[in-house]
Amino acid sequence: MGTHILFAVLGGIMCEKIGNMNLGIEGMMLLGASVGFSAALSTANPLVAVLAAGIAGAGGALIYAVITVSLRGNQVVVGLILTIFGTGVSGFLGKGLSGKALPETVSQAFVPVQVPLLHRIPVIGQIFFAQSPYVLAGMILALLLYVYFTYTRAGLNARAVGENPGVADASGIPVILYKYIHVVAGGFLCGVGGAYLSLVFVPRWQDNITAGAGWIAVALIIFSTWNPLRAVFAAYLFGALKGIGFKFQNIDLSILGRKIIFSPQLLDMLPYFATIFVLIIITYRKKREYQAPAGLGAAYFREER
Repeated sequence: MGTHILFAVLGGIMCEKIGNMNLGIEGMMLLGASVGFSAALSTANPLVAVLAAGIAGAGGALIYAVITVSLRGNQVVVGLILTIFGTGVSGFLGKGLSGKALPETVSQAFVPVQVPLLHRIPVIGQIFFAQSPYVLAGMILALLLYVYFTYTRAGLNARAVGENPGVADASGIPVILYKYIHVVAGGFLCGVGGAYLSLVFVPRWQDNITAGAGWIAVALIIFSTWNPLRAVFAAYLFGALKGIGFKFQNIDLSILGRKIIFSPQLLDMLPYFATIFVLIIITYRKKREYQAPAGLGAAYFREER
């Protein structure tokens, strides 16, 4: 229940690490979900479906990048417009998708698989190494992004752009190019995350299939303190708390002869309460590692440096 959010959080981290606040995650996820499902129906090829979903998300991110990076538009407003745009396009495409089942070649490609030997590890083996390839790919991607931003020259350059694009530009780093690459790549991941819902989790088309997951991802980017490894914990903690609501709805619990009934509405609120609680703690802890990139949300104009 947290995999689609993990991809969206990783995509958002890629975007915000270079200083662009993209509130259009929800829209890019919806674009990926609708286009990926359409491609799966048309081609019966799971790889093509996932790539199509990623390209759809990247296309939405490219629109955002042109307006905010090249034209220096307001990033908050453009992100909100991107969400509205993605919602409208997915609703339009979804008119002909409702009620259709995925080809068996696609559905079978994402069934859980057991990683040899590793799935036998007590407790964590079944948790991490007996999952859908989509889930494994998300965790591997988080590790790769952590290594990229922490140990590679390109990743450190990207972080420099996010902290102070003027200084990065003066150091010879192509700021605009870095911004375009990371924003579009982040949109690709958001589109892939949306496709997880329509190809694996549901797996059929429903209007507004993301149900606000993109907005949760925006909060979990802060929750994870812009760290890809912490994003795994944040996304799956939210997914676990969300799953508790489903589990407890079907449990009969009695204490001292009195039957305990869990309110579904209160259980649904649990992951959101947890997210708010952690965000408050992070806000009060002034550690530098918990702070957003210094240049986040500010448009960069080279002639003004």
